[in-house]
Amino acid sequence: MKLLHIDSSILGDNSASRQLSREVVEAWKAAEPGITVTYRDLAADAISHFSAQTLVAAGTSAELRDAALKYEADLSAETMAEFQAADALVIAAPMYNFSIPTQLKAWIDRIAVAGQTFRYTEAGFEGLCGGKKLVIVSTAGGLHAGQPSGAGHEDYLKVMFGFLGITEIEFVRAEGLAKGDDMRSKGMSEAHAQIGEQFAAA
Repeated sequence: MKLLHIDSSILGDNSASRQLSREVVEAWKAAEPGITVTYRDLAADAISHFSAQTLVAAGTSAELRDAALKYEADLSAETMAEFQAADALVIAAPMYNFSIPTQLKAWIDRIAVAGQTFRYTEAGFEGLCGGKKLVIVSTAGGLHAGQPSGAGHEDYLKVMFGFLGITEIEFVRAEGLAKGDDMRSKGMSEAHAQIGEQFAAA
């Protein structure tokens, strides 16, 4: 199995989502010793945001691309290849201003490509990435899961990856991390327990 591990928090070693995503990956490796892990840190090595230049690069033949367009085309191709090669993904998604980090959105924009990860048919859209497993590590300072304030965070991610055909989605959730030491401890403890439960049967 090939696993793609994505971090997106800007907080480095102080990040709860990074800590928990590492824990998920280690638990997965323990459950399936032959797993191969590819790691991408979207904060340390940010992907440029989707732009007109991205579209121009995709529509320009390789021999006509200048250095800037070649960079854009190569970045898109590399990002897509990593995603398509993965059998499973662990994505750390902290909540920033009721949504996901822009670094993570930039990555999603590179993998949501018509004809490669989804397609339009007469019956509507069809996701082309079925069969992949996805664990989303969701962290937030407040309590938002299942609330209107979570629509741009967990709900968005479920819709987005469902659009790509990924339906086997599990959440490891740590909420209330900014609401005092007791709430933070409770949120992290619950997330650790969720990880244990997910891999207990493996």
